[in-house]
Amino acid sequence: MAQPNLLRRRLGLALRDLRKRAGLTLGEAAEAIGVSVPTLSRVELGKGAIPEDRLEAYLQPYELPEAKAAEIRRLAALASSNRRSTLLHQSSNAEGDDFAGYLELEEVATEADIYTAQVVPGLFQTAEYAHALISGGVIWHTARQVRSFVELRMERQQVLRRENPLHVRCVVEEAALRRPIGDHDILKRQLISLAATVDELTNVDFRVVPTEAGAHPGVDGQFTMFSFDAGDPVVTVGTMTRIAYMEEDLDIAPYSAGFTRLREVAWSAERSRRFLGALIATDGK
Repeated sequence: MAQPNLLRRRLGLALRDLRKRAGLTLGEAAEAIGVSVPTLSRVELGKGAIPEDRLEAYLQPYELPEAKAAEIRRLAALASSNRRSTLLHQSSNAEGDDFAGYLELEEVATEADIYTAQVVPGLFQTAEYAHALISGGVIWHTARQVRSFVELRMERQQVLRRENPLHVRCVVEEAALRRPIGDHDILKRQLISLAATVDELTNVDFRVVPTEAGAHPGVDGQFTMFSFDAGDPVVTVGTMTRIAYMEEDLDIAPYSAGFTRLREVAWSAERSRRFLGALIATDGK
């Protein structure tokens, strides 16, 4: 994997955050856990694994509420797994290992702030829209690759309807909703599906930036910011062939402020929904 220690690093950052919130030094926490300072340091840096039978010892010094402890256990289970989930295996076959880190984050995140300028976000795409979009790209070589990645994209959408669903705040450019990917019939069915999802799911906040908004933070490119029950957010920025992962406060702060500004220049959720309805009525034109 291009990001082989991403989940382990997330676990380490979460544990470090909990230790600091508890007001414990590295030495104090190591003593309470029953490990050496170098061992705990390696774990917090994402360079060392936690044996399954020792995880509770790592949580004990922090006196966590059960909900937060459960989230850390879930993250630890994923970080220590020796095999990929079905989605991660598919991502290796479909787009390469660089995308696996993104899937890992999407699976364990509690919230995602998404900004897109060109197309409907992947979590809301229909299969035919996704197929038209992916097959039109320049990095796909075979029909099988296209089909595999379309299937992967459809399965990813389960995070919106799982038992503890991913909460999504999505800001999309008006132009993205007018672009006829495939043709206008495909676009219209995509918009109908998007509107139905927005109406159905209370964990989705969907807003549209009107073209008339002019310059705003999104002109520098699309991005996703994942948030977690424990630890700091992670921002992902995708290019044609790579995904960059940013975890430092200095990198995250501009995106956090930028997304806040994007929601300010966007139409309200209610007006955005009305806009979707109007587009559907005019066949997306």
